[in-house]
Amino acid sequence: MTKHGYESGRLDLPFVGIATFGKRPYQPDWDALDTDVAIIGAPFDAGTQWRSGARFGPRAVREASTLFSFGHAGAYDHEDDATYLPGSVRITDMGDADIVHTDTTGSHANIETAVRAALKADALPVVIGGDHSINIPCINAFDDQDDFHILQIDAHLDFVDERHGVRFGHGNPMRRAAEKPYVTGLTQVGIRNVSSTAKEGYDAARAMGSDILSVRQARKLGSQAVATRIPKGARVYITIDIDGFCPSIAPGTGTPSHGGFLYYEVLEILQQVARDHDVIGLDLVEVAPDYDPTGSTAILAAQLLLNTLGFIFHERGFR
Repeated sequence: MTKHGYESGRLDLPFVGIATFGKRPYQPDWDALDTDVAIIGAPFDAGTQWRSGARFGPRAVREASTLFSFGHAGAYDHEDDATYLPGSVRITDMGDADIVHTDTTGSHANIETAVRAALKADALPVVIGGDHSINIPCINAFDDQDDFHILQIDAHLDFVDERHGVRFGHGNPMRRAAEKPYVTGLTQVGIRNVSSTAKEGYDAARAMGSDILSVRQARKLGSQAVATRIPKGARVYITIDIDGFCPSIAPGTGTPSHGGFLYYEVLEILQQVARDHDVIGLDLVEVAPDYDPTGSTAILAAQLLLNTLGFIFHERGFR
């Protein structure tokens, strides 16, 4: 019989103790990582163009993630008849990359260093932002890896090349990613309504290999059909902007956009992607807890990350 946390030691309720992600072990020595999943905080929001506050996203998501840490050995899903994230899946919190105020280049370099450390340890890097510019150093860290495709869940295209000299803000990451020779294409899902990108940005994105779907287009297709638009056999990096969701369930973000996804629409896409592809990295960005009075946005982010990790490692044979 599997021993649960209840029988094997302290009760350790969610509101007790230090709030690492999922109350998993903390490893500040990045050269000593020995884990399957490496959680990295990237509390940088100097790339925002309107409401800041995503620098507190990693703390909020970690705090919310303790809700799902009652000591059970895995999470049984009665709909799938599967236990996800059994004890054999090792998740370690690396803490945060060091952020240098006003210094985008230095802060991004420190985030890249953290992701490289996770990859060196053969761990799946999971980066919690911060604004969406933190995706830029995340993708930079894969320059010595095999080619891959990017799945983006987002309200905004984030494909601005340069605006008033800015090339590394939260409106630029998908353009910077598309320029990489090892990024084979992008599937951009949830893009809608008044966007930060002009028509020229959409034209450029499609010319550089992007497949762009709005929320309504994705709903018409269905989650499984959306997932199958990713090229067969491609390795996939997933980047999730919390504003891809409807602000009715995710108000805590700097650039909310009505008409977004609901929880299961995105979860089902991610589950199908995990079934069909090798997921090599993941980031979730733009949670800004000061605009989240009930904490629902941070809880959504934590729940989505944990379930997605469950799907990924279930397909890797951790059952």
